[in-house]
Amino acid sequence: MTSTTDHVVPSRTTRQLRRVRAFYAGGVLLWAVLTAWTGWRLPGSRQMWVSTLLLAVFSGLLLTASLWLQRLRPASSHSPVRHAASRKATTPRQAQA
Repeated sequence: MTSTTDHVVPSRTTRQLRRVRAFYAGGVLLWAVLTAWTGWRLPGSRQMWVSTLLLAVFSGLLLTASLWLQRLRPASSHSPVRHAASRKATTPRQAQA
C-alpha cells in the first residue's frame, strides 16, 4: 500500500496545467491591451472598469495556475541523493586461521 504522502503526478496533469496557463497568459495579454486602449479612448467609463476587472480575474487565474505548476515541479537535482545502506560489511573481514 502506498503512503498518503507519496504524490505521484501524472504528466497529463502537468501538460493540462501548462495549456491552461498559456490560455490565461493570452487572456491577460488581451485584456491588458483592451484595458489600455479603452482607458485611453474612454477614461473612467464602464467599459474601462469591466475590462480592468477581467484583467484582474485573468491575472489571478494565471497566478494560481503558475503556483500549482511550481508545486508540482519535481525536487531539484542539486540535492544529494540518498541511497539505501550498503549490504557490505562495515569492517573488512579477516581471514580465519
